[in-house]
Amino acid sequence: MPCARTRLALLLLAAAGSALAAEPPLVLTLERIVSRRPALFGTAPAAPTWSPDGKLLAFLWNEKAMPEREIWVVDRDGTRARRLTGARAPGGVSELAWLPGGRLLYLEAGELRRIAANGGQPEVLAPAGGERSNLSVSPDGRTAAWVEDGDLWLLPVAGGKPVRATEFAVKPIGKVGGVYDRPDVELGRAAWDEGLAPAWSADGRFLALQSVDRRHVHAFPIPDYLTPEATLDHVRRGAPGEVNDLRTVAVVEIPTRKPRLLALPEPTRWHIVGLAFSPAGQLLVDRETDDSIDRALHLVDPASGALTEVWTDHRPSRIYNHVASAWHPDGKRILLTGDLDEWYRLYTLTPGSGELQPLTSGPHDVLGPAIAPPGASAIHYVSNDPSPAERQVWRIPAAGGTPTRVSPLPGTNVPFVSPDGTRVAFLHSDDSAPRELYIGPRRITHSPPPEFDRVRWGRVEYRTFPSTTAGVPLHVRIVVPADLDPKRRYPVLFGPVYSNTVRNRWDAHFGGLMQLLVEHGYVLVQVDSRGSTGYGRAFREKFLFEWGRSDLDDYQDAVAGMKSLSFVDPGRIGIFGSSYGGLLTVFSLFKKPGLFQAGVAGAPATDPRYYGSDDVAITRTPATHPEVFDRGRAAPYVAGLRDPLLIIHGMADDVVPFQTSVMLAQALVKAHKRFELAFTPTATHAWTAREDDALYLYGRLVDFFERWIPPGPRDAPTPRPDAGTPAAR
Repeated sequence: MPCARTRLALLLLAAAGSALAAEPPLVLTLERIVSRRPALFGTAPAAPTWSPDGKLLAFLWNEKAMPEREIWVVDRDGTRARRLTGARAPGGVSELAWLPGGRLLYLEAGELRRIAANGGQPEVLAPAGGERSNLSVSPDGRTAAWVEDGDLWLLPVAGGKPVRATEFAVKPIGKVGGVYDRPDVELGRAAWDEGLAPAWSADGRFLALQSVDRRHVHAFPIPDYLTPEATLDHVRRGAPGEVNDLRTVAVVEIPTRKPRLLALPEPTRWHIVGLAFSPAGQLLVDRETDDSIDRALHLVDPASGALTEVWTDHRPSRIYNHVASAWHPDGKRILLTGDLDEWYRLYTLTPGSGELQPLTSGPHDVLGPAIAPPGASAIHYVSNDPSPAERQVWRIPAAGGTPTRVSPLPGTNVPFVSPDGTRVAFLHSDDSAPRELYIGPRRITHSPPPEFDRVRWGRVEYRTFPSTTAGVPLHVRIVVPADLDPKRRYPVLFGPVYSNTVRNRWDAHFGGLMQLLVEHGYVLVQVDSRGSTGYGRAFREKFLFEWGRSDLDDYQDAVAGMKSLSFVDPGRIGIFGSSYGGLLTVFSLFKKPGLFQAGVAGAPATDPRYYGSDDVAITRTPATHPEVFDRGRAAPYVAGLRDPLLIIHGMADDVVPFQTSVMLAQALVKAHKRFELAFTPTATHAWTAREDDALYLYGRLVDFFERWIPPGPRDAPTPRPDAGTPAAR
């Protein structure tokens, strides 16, 4: 029998549990979903990095949901997670890298610092300087490197002062703060890179980085109205058919600090897909043309810069491509992701043979690079097997064979493989959980604050609807209110619309807005329209030249499918999206009036003449396909607008210039059409990035839909309201 003290403790615990269970659900507000101090969805872990011996995993995280990430370390088996640094500086830790002897190098507050993995006081190795990134350490552990204001800097790990190894960089011409706001010349990255990491040779003698020169690219003007008198800022930004960045590779010999720029063919027409050194010291350079039509692999002698082309591929129908390459664990063959038939597959290539051997098969896509540490017995990769909505990690023997799934949870998984290839960490998210860190099945982080669990999150369903023109069934992702009554009729909002949205993941950009709208009584729908991955090459490449055309048929079919569901109100259906999603919204309302009862177009890409020079992957050029640039503009179709339209656009947008929405607005005015326009002077293409911009612009979106498509269930379908008149409440 428990003693009286134990019984009292149990009663107190039970009472506390009952009080917690009795807490009312948290009602979402715009202020709460945009706030980052603390963030309702937590601060997701980032940059998992294995120690060279594979015994520890370091990562960046803030367990209190504040934006400043700190360094954490966890043991190989997922136990003993501990924080090494405190959030002492705005921005927190931005990058980390392992040093020999169980030490970590990291960037914080502009300083380069070092700390032991077992804790202690950090050392400052380089005081705050310029903008630093691309932190790495040579495989032999002797040299640390980073890019600072566009140039390479080196630091002897054994002791010494930082040394500037190159003098390539040229300052940017403006200060817009957008995607294209980059130095005129820099090492490290191009405007749309997703993170092309520097590559070290195994002996630490050479370091290869991308080199980008933009000085010949058009200086595009961005007005600034927040100065005492309006001024023009500029970014280097080309349009389809105009010259793009010059992208090549800088190979730096570390002992002599001598850089060499590789003489890659046509460097303004090709971009760098990947860089990797073999154990024997050959540099693999994977390149693709901006229009995605051509791809080539080169092997480079880093000492002489001599190039050898080992494989090429050509297909005129390609659009934006999802390919990568790496060295096979045997150090002799090349692993590459290619789209040579209906699906993206993993292949091996023996240099000199020119022939690819497939490692994977089946009706699914391999997405991204294979992960294959030297000498490992297995190769890891990400695939949408078993369904297009999933991103699962698979392992295949290095010699080939049957793949085995290693990611334990449904959803979206990003793998980080230990140096010996035997342990895998995952960044995982799914429909109900923001991104978290796992080692195997063991969860390491719990990022959202306790109030996250008090929200009545919407439920997610996946369905397919018949297609009249796409050739495959349409896959849709539906988010319904937690207390949905199937006997009543709910309004439906398609959005945020885009390609590749039917995914089992937490949307880090629009997830909060979606849940707010669901809580208000809307059903949210997303569609994998043509151009999406996971349904075969033909479906994916039907997007070429076809934006705002055949993709609208997919949405028309999806609307018909939703109307067939008993809980959908056919008279209350809207659409919203940003960038290409804004284009879909505008073109749907212009070309298929009545399909949606209202639409909100964020930063709509409504004029291909102002697309980026990389967008030749779907447009080609005005010289080769002038008809595409004529029919791809929205202004000629403004006469079709009958339904309420709100355009949202940031005036500092350098990706889809604000000017394009101004010109569309003028066309609407001349056509005597009513519409609404919401803007802020500081918002870029990522118009939700700043809290104040997001609060205002999200507020305009929510108010607009609540006015024209009233939220909440009804007992009978809503009759279609007259255009220009708010729906009866």
